[in-house]
Amino acid sequence: MNRIAFFDTRPQHHGLSEALSAAFARVVSSGAFILGQEVSEFEHQCATLLGTNHAIGVSSGSDALFLALTALGIGPGDEVITTAFTFVATAEAVLRTGATPVFADIDPNHLGLCPESTRRMLSPKTRAVLYVHLYGNVGSIVEHAQICAENGLFLVEDACQAFGARLGKQYAGTWGQIGCFSFFPTKPLGGLGDGGLCVTHEPTLAENLRQLRAHGVAKNGESAVLSGNFRLDALQAALLCEKLPQVEAWRLVRSRIAETYTAALRTCVRIKAPSDVNVLTCPAWALYTVRVPAERQLLQHHLNEQGVDTRVYYPSVLANHRAFSQRCRCDTLTEALRASTEVLSIPSYFGLSSGQQQQVIDALMTWDRAR
Repeated sequence: MNRIAFFDTRPQHHGLSEALSAAFARVVSSGAFILGQEVSEFEHQCATLLGTNHAIGVSSGSDALFLALTALGIGPGDEVITTAFTFVATAEAVLRTGATPVFADIDPNHLGLCPESTRRMLSPKTRAVLYVHLYGNVGSIVEHAQICAENGLFLVEDACQAFGARLGKQYAGTWGQIGCFSFFPTKPLGGLGDGGLCVTHEPTLAENLRQLRAHGVAKNGESAVLSGNFRLDALQAALLCEKLPQVEAWRLVRSRIAETYTAALRTCVRIKAPSDVNVLTCPAWALYTVRVPAERQLLQHHLNEQGVDTRVYYPSVLANHRAFSQRCRCDTLTEALRASTEVLSIPSYFGLSSGQQQQVIDALMTWDRAR
């Protein structure tokens, strides 16, 4: 029995090794390692693909979120509604600005923010909604865009797991004022290190973001605002440019894997496949995540014994983390708390062979039928 890793980036690189090596050599020979033509070209290609006016390469997805909120003027005294069922970087970005994270509950189907809960958490201090496209799902972004429009709020999209996801022809990250992406190696578009991107339709915001990513220094050389070093390396931009044309092909492969898993899980009693609530959505399928009511640890142990690595994203809601518990407001997080005890992500990456997929399915089925 061969062990199946939860994620393996190597299959992506097999057909690109020559192009990646050439890009590396080009950057080294140029001697230009900070911003410059490589970053500009990558930004241009991303903006064209996503259908947005501006793309600004930054140091990571986490920094993209912080810079987005900062560019919008979010700060002390403000509240930002977001989800407690996500990675810490989302709420951390809010606290880094001095604002207060307000946690709304999630929808039990797509696991993104629940519009009704978001409406309940609105207050006179609310300045923005930070919507997370969890696991690469588009979710209720349309409803949240409407909520923001009705209430004069900014909409920032944490699309760090959703590069290439779309609803109809519109891509995740392009519904609000600013969309944020991560190029962490395991993301739908993964670099060979850290990297991130902010996208916006608005030229003023784009200029603010470019200034903020480079110590807040204006074009005339004046230090206009305090910021920091949040630049995307030229080398990462060059490597990402070589991978960018493959994003949709890789997404389609992950989609077919998801379809294979979902079809197999239809007969299961103890394991629930992800819900697809909108036929017009094209998820990025950053993660394929099942739900296992009351028995997740048992299934995870069984899969480990069967040579299948798994992960839990996320085992506890952020409102219960020490870093946030005393510095946030939150709704009754019934669905988020339930999801945190039930979710389990299984291998679903580009390069996962049909034989490996069947090994995962067989292990799931064996456990489901054991009782």
